[in-house]
Amino acid sequence: MADITPLERVRNIGIMAHIDAGKTTATERVLFYTGKKHKIWETHDGEADMDWMDQEKERGITITSATTVCFWKNHHINIIDTPGHVDFTIEVERSLRVLDGAVALLDASQGVEPQTETVWRQADKYNVPRMIFANKMDKMGADFYSCLQSIEERMTNKAVAIQIPNGKAETFAGIVNLINMKYYTFEGDKGVDVLEHEIPEELKAQAENYREKMLDTISVFDDELAEKFLEGVEIPVDVIKRALRTGTISGNLFPVMCGSALGNKGVQLMLDAVIDFLPSPLDRGVMQGEDVDNPDTKIERKPSDNEPVSAIAFKILTDPFVGTLTYVRVYSGVVRSGEMLLNPITGQKERVGRLLLMHANKREEVAEIHAGHICAFLGLKDTRTGNTLCDIKHPIILENMTFPETVISIAVEPKSKSDQEKMGLALAKLAYEDPTFNYHSDEETGQTIISGMGELHLEVIVERMKREHKVEVTTGAPQVAYRETITQNVEGEGVFKKQTGGRGQYGHVVLKLEKNDEKIYEFESQIKGGVIPNEFIPAIDKGAREVVAQGLLAGFPIINVKVIPFFGSYHDVDSSEVSFKVATHKAMKDAFFKASPILLEPIMAVEIVTPDDYVGTVMGDLSSRRGIILGQTPRGNATAISAKVPLAEMFGYSTDLRSNTQGRAQFTMQMSNYERVPEQVAKKIIAERSGKVKGAGDDE
Repeated sequence: MADITPLERVRNIGIMAHIDAGKTTATERVLFYTGKKHKIWETHDGEADMDWMDQEKERGITITSATTVCFWKNHHINIIDTPGHVDFTIEVERSLRVLDGAVALLDASQGVEPQTETVWRQADKYNVPRMIFANKMDKMGADFYSCLQSIEERMTNKAVAIQIPNGKAETFAGIVNLINMKYYTFEGDKGVDVLEHEIPEELKAQAENYREKMLDTISVFDDELAEKFLEGVEIPVDVIKRALRTGTISGNLFPVMCGSALGNKGVQLMLDAVIDFLPSPLDRGVMQGEDVDNPDTKIERKPSDNEPVSAIAFKILTDPFVGTLTYVRVYSGVVRSGEMLLNPITGQKERVGRLLLMHANKREEVAEIHAGHICAFLGLKDTRTGNTLCDIKHPIILENMTFPETVISIAVEPKSKSDQEKMGLALAKLAYEDPTFNYHSDEETGQTIISGMGELHLEVIVERMKREHKVEVTTGAPQVAYRETITQNVEGEGVFKKQTGGRGQYGHVVLKLEKNDEKIYEFESQIKGGVIPNEFIPAIDKGAREVVAQGLLAGFPIINVKVIPFFGSYHDVDSSEVSFKVATHKAMKDAFFKASPILLEPIMAVEIVTPDDYVGTVMGDLSSRRGIILGQTPRGNATAISAKVPLAEMFGYSTDLRSNTQGRAQFTMQMSNYERVPEQVAKKIIAERSGKVKGAGDDE
């Protein structure tokens, strides 16, 4: 990077929203107006730069987050365009982890939609400063003021309009900027000429009203502004911008703008706001991490080239031409091509082969990357998503990421022997890239089971196996990720005794099995007086973990349990780790079936937006799927129905919804929680799975 932009002029931002709100189109316009590209391609034509995967072009949606670099008014902007579909929510999660700021896009005709709420909560989790852009103002049903109301009702009461539109839908003509009280129109080819005018007479009263609201809201962030506001004197533009910036960076204010990316109106003003109000790496301040040898000791890294290197790998991608690309955010120090870094999570040293600035799937090689920037490292071998990379002499572990559990599985089988060999490699690469995808071999059937976040997620995985890895597979019916748990606290005992001609086997464990809503699994030894030697305690833990992973009721993992061994006995000669592990299997089985075990199933939060004519039909169909209707609200000229429905009942729902509403309704769903499976349904599942459950310890 020959031209190094000072850190105060660097912005690392993401564009996030519900599916179809126009994120990728907005990013395409940004690249056009900043001179990064000279022609605009459209998402609906399958030609957008940022949707570069074949499937993204075909489906017209973003599947993988793409990064790019552009420049605007002497500022360096790193942009990540994230997916809106809930099945790919991990892409948003890992992007937000490394971003300094974000632009939340709304479809102005829909307001706040379910996935907008989800990504907003994800951004809350990482304290990411945000601003909001009400997109598609030229679409039928668009209403900026309804958007403001839905933002307050469904997302935050800290939003403030800094612009208002002139017109809506087909009458949308321009934008009033409440900061400088000027009116803007966008003329010329693709709206490249931003023309400034006085505010039209018919908009003046409304503009004054909303400016008054804005100044009142932001006055708490700047004493000078508050003083002038109370005195009723003219407030300079730079003072207003300073107050807005302070409120936005602190996370106590979210400026709201409007426009139409597809209609080429308002994107340049949005870019100005990114520079004016969203933070630089310096504004985000120091990064906190842990000492490698003493996790309780906190270490800080300032965003500076003079600090030791600290960085986070936030995304891994297998490129067919160059190999494994690791997307990295550098928080401190300077990383140079060929340098050795430490992965403190694995303890391994990693050589940075090449450094690449990414523009979607195009690459520009650089010699070094500075603090505050995002790029791709080539050549890393053992670094996973969320791992820290740091200076070997100054190790630090930055906060890792947490990933949701998979909720749906399908069986995949290779079509030929050559596909069999390639399938294992393909699955390993895909799982390496995506922490929300995993696979395992079913011991009973020999089938390979793949698991993910939803039907679309697994569809895309199977398609990628075919296209990128040239593996032909057939798929089985989807399976739900049920879980098992207990409803009572109980005790269980297990003895494993085997006498042979030589040395025998002896283990005896008595344990408590308790409900634990806080953790999936917890182990606490209360063995006293040496009734079982300390060397065998890890074997008891291992035995319990094996049972929990396999399940006992229907072969599904057991969750929310605490295992407490408190008594037992051993033999000086015959006891071993194996004998205590088997004894633990028996004790767990004994306790589990005394504890009134139940099956749990994933429950999905579902929202359907349907024309009013079909509301009754849609609600009736949801009820037939064991759904619970939570409510309905008007959404433009349609109705939004929210419900909770078991995942097991939602397979094939998109096809049924299309046929029930003549293709006019759409829906989104995301994992909500686990709930008890009704008894009749549970009996059926257990009967079907009876061959899957091993009598733990019986075959030892």
